[in-house]
Amino acid sequence: MELHKILSVLEEMAPLQYAEDFDNVGLLVGNPNDNITGVLVCHDALENVIDEAIEKKCNLVVCFHPILFSGIKKITGKNYVERAILKAIKNDIAIYAVHTALDNHKKGVNKIFCDALGLTNTKTLVPKANYIKKLVTYTISENAEKLRNALFDAGAGKIGNYEDCSFNSKGIGTYLGNEESNPEIGERFEFVENEEVKIEVTFEKHLETKILKALFKNHVYEEVAYEIYSLDNLHQNIGLGMVGEFDTALTETDFLKFVKEKMQCGGIRHSAFTGKTVKKVAVLGGSGSFAIKQAIASGADAFLTADLKYHQFYEAEGKLLLADIGHFESERFTKNYIVDYLKEKITNFAIILSEVNTNPVQYF
Repeated sequence: MELHKILSVLEEMAPLQYAEDFDNVGLLVGNPNDNITGVLVCHDALENVIDEAIEKKCNLVVCFHPILFSGIKKITGKNYVERAILKAIKNDIAIYAVHTALDNHKKGVNKIFCDALGLTNTKTLVPKANYIKKLVTYTISENAEKLRNALFDAGAGKIGNYEDCSFNSKGIGTYLGNEESNPEIGERFEFVENEEVKIEVTFEKHLETKILKALFKNHVYEEVAYEIYSLDNLHQNIGLGMVGEFDTALTETDFLKFVKEKMQCGGIRHSAFTGKTVKKVAVLGGSGSFAIKQAIASGADAFLTADLKYHQFYEAEGKLLLADIGHFESERFTKNYIVDYLKEKITNFAIILSEVNTNPVQYF
């Protein structure tokens, strides 16, 4: 199978446009036209994982964390990043990373986290900003339904649990065509006043090219009048972290024991007990200290994340139980999800879950 076909599936699972600006996601090593014989899915594409890919005849490694994160000017094999990249290139192995593209997805890292704990009624903890755009266009009544449907098919008009959303209003449009014009209604040099329908739809910004293609293809006018705005609205279904609930509240001690078992933690660092039971839980896989205030504002009884510093535990302020369960542990089941997704979308093809434990943190 050609690599670009697998890339399309990966980008359906985790659109690259969902990634944070600081991140480095997508194809890190390789040529999209390469032929792929097998896929190895891992958490971190370290040198020993590349060895595993060679052994199992997989020439595509799909990793969660990008092995190439910060820019490098030389590849001499002096550190673990350069050694992994060199070995991949020497053995014609492509590397693809998903990271925050999957973190921000409503079915991604934090939904996987919630599902592992059995949390229900989940919603996004930190909705993504600057991601919704609005298209406004104008057409004749006879073209309005066809054009709306084409925009819907391209992905416009989805708001939360609803789709095919639009606002339509009627008004009078005017124009006067020059000698090179070919108007749909009226003649050249004729001032035309005609009843038109104003169509307004919102869309996710990564769909803009697709939306405009549908607009131009299905509009009857020679010159299409349209406007695109960036909105300040937060995207409720895309973002970092998630909040969910247990069916039955747990004591704080039982809650931490439960989390330690389910997420296979070597240990859990936590803030002082609040004395309350835990029913509503906020989670954020990976480094989540930036979301402590949002977790408190959500009304969560506990916030599970990783990489908390000493003074950040004070930020719990007795309002919730703040727990650092470990970076790897909080994202533990992500690679299993990627394997299951790829196997469902690409049948009769070698898609293998890495057996290498790449967690750099050990517990004594």
